[in-house]
Amino acid sequence: MSGIAHHLVKRGIDATQEKYRSGSFTQNAEDKPFGHPHAVAAALIITSILWFFALSAVQYIYGSVVATLTMIETPTATAFKVDPAESDDVDAPLLSADEKKSTSPEPELFYVKTKPITSKIRTTIRHIVAEAGPWARFRGLHVALAYHFVHQILLQALTTLFGGGMIMQSFAAVVTAVVLCRFQMLWTHVVISTPSEKKWYRRFSTVDAGKKIILPTLVWAVAEQATIYIPVTLFIIFDLEGYASNPSGISDLSPAQQQSIMLASFAVLMSAVATAVLIVFPASVTLKRVQASLLPEENDSIVPFDRTFGGKVQPQVVGGTGVVSMVDAWKTFDWAARFRLATLYAKIFAMQVSTTVLFVLLAVFEVRMINGDYVLF
Repeated sequence: MSGIAHHLVKRGIDATQEKYRSGSFTQNAEDKPFGHPHAVAAALIITSILWFFALSAVQYIYGSVVATLTMIETPTATAFKVDPAESDDVDAPLLSADEKKSTSPEPELFYVKTKPITSKIRTTIRHIVAEAGPWARFRGLHVALAYHFVHQILLQALTTLFGGGMIMQSFAAVVTAVVLCRFQMLWTHVVISTPSEKKWYRRFSTVDAGKKIILPTLVWAVAEQATIYIPVTLFIIFDLEGYASNPSGISDLSPAQQQSIMLASFAVLMSAVATAVLIVFPASVTLKRVQASLLPEENDSIVPFDRTFGGKVQPQVVGGTGVVSMVDAWKTFDWAARFRLATLYAKIFAMQVSTTVLFVLLAVFEVRMINGDYVLF
């Protein structure tokens, strides 16, 4: 979606410059020059910058913060004690206290699960703002910016070292993710915990804790690269490269060939979706839950969170590992939670599409306002 919007904005700027160079900015039948290419270019650049920040805010607040809290929340249960009736007979005589003790059965306990805080975006934002202040929706942003800055530097260095091929670039990306696994876990801990008096750079986990997330990080990083390699491999197998660089050549093909290309393109698209749902989705959830299991004892979680993962994790002080296994991390994330997270991702996608469409329409409106009846597309 971001690529589509970038293409549309760039197309508007290029078209404006072309009109300006050719001197063809005219107004209706009177043929009076009126073009303002510099104003159009400035308006489109400012609009594209605003669009970038708006889309980044949607992705960070909902796709990072809220999604992470959804991955680790454990719905709580409220216990109710119900005393059984003394007798079903309305005419039965009242019993004394001693008689009640000797004849009445034990009270029954009923557990009712409360609705998860992350069941709705609004309730999640309202909760974290109440717990951590008005800027809580951007919690961990400073850590994320520092992480991505270091990530880019290391990735560029490794890419230069290993070479510029596609395989070596992916290898560099995986190595970078594993090397910075403690940094990524720091961000997770900042996001899921209540505000701490410690400076963020003093909250790095120990080296021993970092070793426990190397494998989940490696699996996640490889899964991320799979979303690129599987569709690209199918793209090459179906020989779609030539049609991608020259789409006009498709019109020269027979209807059967055109249908074959459409089916191949759909297969490539579905492979990307399937990879994201079946591989990246479980890998991301597993990684976040393993990271959350290593949250230091002195930090409280900002949403209800079962550190024992249903009794599967024992603290190190009593001889346990202190970390949930990858298998248990995924198994304890029940289907209700998976559906809740999938629904959140669908809402995020809808917000991104709506935001992009809004800014594209705004760009069209700006060009029309500046250049009269000039049509952008």
